[in-house]
Amino acid sequence: MQSGSVGFVTPRTMRFEEPLELSSGARIADYDLCYETYGTLNAARDNAVLICHALNASHHVAGRYADQPGQVGWWDNMIGPGQPVDTRRFFVVGVNNLGSCFGSTGPMSVNPATGRPYGASFPVVTVEDWVNAQARLADRLGIARFAAVMGGSLGAMQALSWTIQYPERIGHCVAIATAPRLSAQNIAFNDVARTAIRSDPDFHGGDYYSKGVVPRGGLRVARMIGHITYLSDDDMAERFGRLLRTPDYAFGYGVEFEVESYLRYQGDKFAEYFDANTYLLITRALDYFDPARAFGGDLVQALAPAQARFLLVSFTTDWRFPPARAREIVEALVVNEREVTYAEIDAPHGHDAFLLEEPRYHRLVGAYFNNIAAERAR
Repeated sequence: MQSGSVGFVTPRTMRFEEPLELSSGARIADYDLCYETYGTLNAARDNAVLICHALNASHHVAGRYADQPGQVGWWDNMIGPGQPVDTRRFFVVGVNNLGSCFGSTGPMSVNPATGRPYGASFPVVTVEDWVNAQARLADRLGIARFAAVMGGSLGAMQALSWTIQYPERIGHCVAIATAPRLSAQNIAFNDVARTAIRSDPDFHGGDYYSKGVVPRGGLRVARMIGHITYLSDDDMAERFGRLLRTPDYAFGYGVEFEVESYLRYQGDKFAEYFDANTYLLITRALDYFDPARAFGGDLVQALAPAQARFLLVSFTTDWRFPPARAREIVEALVVNEREVTYAEIDAPHGHDAFLLEEPRYHRLVGAYFNNIAAERAR
C-alpha cells in the first residue's frame, strides 16, 4: 500500500466534570478536551500512540475535514497509512490542550460560574497539567498504556513529561526538536511576543471578547517574532535573500523586501485564527517547563523515574532548540542507564524542520516505529 493520508476525519469532544488540580493551585472543572483518532485500537489495547502538539497546533494532526478539505492536519506527512507512524499498525490519538482555542476549554470558552468567557481569568496551565489531562482522556478511551508518546518542540516536552509523571504508562518517548528547558534567550523572545499582545490597545487586559475586538496588531507582531525564530538564517537567505518587491528602494517604511512581505502575511493569517490569551498561556507554559527545577537543576534526578525507551531527534540549523540541548537529555538518560537512540539531522530548515518531509528524518522515525510494531508482535 502506498503512503497516504488518513482521509476525512471527524473531531470529537470529551467532557470532564471532575475538577483538575493545576500546578498553580487553581482547579478547573466542567472542561472539554477536543481530540481526533486515526487507525484502530487493537483487542489488546497496546497499539496506541499519543501525539502532543506544539504552540499553534491542535488535535487536528492528520487528515482533512469533509467541510474544509483544504484544512490538512499539521503532521499529515508523518501520520497515516504507510507513513512513518503507520495507522495500519497504530491507533493514533491527537488531543487539543486545555487553554487552547481549537475546541478544548480555554479563555474563549464560557466560564460556567459567570456565564461569560473566561478571558484573563483562565488559570495559567503547565506542561504537567496538560499531561494530567491527557492521562484522563486516555483513561476514558480505555488506554492504560501508550506504545509511544510523540511530539515536536513543546509537544516533545509533553512527551518527556509523560515519562516522568506516568512512567508505567508509556513504552516509548519520541521527542523531536526539543530541550529540557528554555534558555534565557527563548524566554526573552516569548516575553517580547507577549508584550506586543498585551500592549495592543484592543487587548483590554485580556477581556477583549466583550468589546467585540481582537488584538490583531499584537498577534501579528508576536507571530512575526516567533516565525523568525523557527527558520534558520540559511533558509531565509535561500528563500528571500535581499529580494525587493519593487524595482528599487522606495525610501519609506512600507513593505519593500520579500522577507517583510512573507512575515506580514504570516502575521496577518495568524491573527485571523489564533486567540491572544491562548498565545500568552501557551508561551508561559513553555517558559515554566523545567523538570530539573525540583531537583536543584539536576536533570539526571528528574529523569530517574523514566522507564520508557527514547528516540530523540534534533536538527543542525535549529538555533531555537539546538542539538546541544537535546544532547543534555540524552546524557542524563545514559547516566540513568535508559535505552536511548539519538539522531542529529543535517537539515537547512531550522526549528520548522520537524514539521517538514525531510527524507532522512522520516526514514528514521519510520524505522523506529517499525521496531515498536515488531516488538509488540513478539
